[in-house]
Amino acid sequence: MRVAVVGGTGDFGLPLVRQLVAAGVDVVIGSRDAARAEEKAAEVGATGVANEDAVRGVDLVVLATKADAALATAESLAGAIGTTPVLSVASELRFTKEGVFPTDADRSIAERLAEILDAPVAAGLHSLAASTLAGGRAEGDAFICGDDPAAKELALELASQVVTGRALDAGPLASARALEGMTAVIVNLNRRYKGHAGIGVTGLP
Repeated sequence: MRVAVVGGTGDFGLPLVRQLVAAGVDVVIGSRDAARAEEKAAEVGATGVANEDAVRGVDLVVLATKADAALATAESLAGAIGTTPVLSVASELRFTKEGVFPTDADRSIAERLAEILDAPVAAGLHSLAASTLAGGRAEGDAFICGDDPAAKELALELASQVVTGRALDAGPLASARALEGMTAVIVNLNRRYKGHAGIGVTGLP
């Protein structure tokens, strides 16, 4: 599988790329700055190019930009992405003195991306922290949701490479609302207990 990670030089994208490369996945890092993409790719054994070049000729595009840039990035790359499946990993969060909250948006980022792109969109990896991936495979399970079976299968295959547990099918794309909100839970746990929280599901065969 050949994967493009758009935002692959970022806080979450680069650790994700590192783990994928370690698992033997062919990864292309995409960035608005091609020189920066090349520099970071050289550090982890990937290929680095500008975003539009990264998303062409791959099996799966991982949109790993910050949440506030995800929709604009998707709009700018829609033509280059075409119908290539996309995995959305972003979560909109609201940071306050009381803690981290999901936003009040009634639709997930992933659902909004699906309206922008001609490509099928899956969502997942929201329970994985960048700091955890930086140290190796993340402990626990990973969750993927989506409406397109083929896109979901690719995303599940990718997710299985970066966790110690299982990659689990969490249902339709509408489940992304819950998965994106899960990020707030993980951040709050890590802050309170100064740890690297992961989530594991029990009771499944």
